Amino acid sequence: MWSRDPAKDGLAEAPVFDAPAFRHLRSARGIELGEPLVAVGETTSTNDLALDAADAGARHGALFIAEVQSKGRGRHGHTWTSPAGENLTFSVLLRPAIDIARASGLALVVGLAVRAATARRVPAVRVAIKWPNDVVVGIQKIAGILVESRLRGEALEALVAGIGINVGMRSLPEEIRSIATSLALLGDPSPNREAVLADVLAELEPRLDAFREAGLGPLLPELRGHDALAGVRIVAGGVRGTGAGIDADGALLVKDRDGQIHRVTAGSVERE
Repeated sequence: MWSRDPAKDGLAEAPVFDAPAFRHLRSARGIELGEPLVAVGETTSTNDLALDAADAGARHGALFIAEVQSKGRGRHGHTWTSPAGENLTFSVLLRPAIDIARASGLALVVGLAVRAATARRVPAVRVAIKWPNDVVVGIQKIAGILVESRLRGEALEALVAGIGINVGMRSLPEEIRSIATSLALLGDPSPNREAVLADVLAELEPRLDAFREAGLGPLLPELRGHDALAGVRIVAGGVRGTGAGIDADGALLVKDRDGQIHRVTAGSVERE
């Protein structure tokens, strides 16, 4: 249900996510992910909502959406900010029954789904995956992903995929104007958040099934075909070189000046 007090949260002038319209799209397309749906006006982070729900036993596919996140977060403690009513900030609770060693690859799986969903709406531009968790057009970010886990002992109990997609935003703060973009700015004539969300979940389901069955292997051709860092001079995980692909374990491959290939499994990536 939608929980909102306009006088309290300041969203009176902002468009509200249309949960009934989304549910209609989801049902018409036979999408399994996305229920139960919890949509709120403001929260600290949708990942917080999803992690709390995971602890309480919420089922696979539960979806949490917020117009405003007061403490929305990305990797390495970075914040994710978004004007109310313009973009998508949501989290999906997943219980994929995989070994914990494979969990790190999920951000790439989700990234492929987000890339496919957004690329369909702006076919004139190349939308790509920037390892490990961004979706970009050139050097401009259109979406980010943060995957967090819940463990029971050494077993993986649940994963939460937090996703932020710039959908309708047309005015960007000066400090991010050169490094961020949105579907609206890229030419989507009618950016519709409910339709974009349905598209993301529809794209995620088959990729999640493939990942659960066989890891990243079946998805490697798609990953490599949409790798924003391939052939680009980068510094990643302390290694300086050229992006040389993504391996079956989800590591970024970097070729140094001597031709040696290094596997980078964590850390930030910067273009030179």
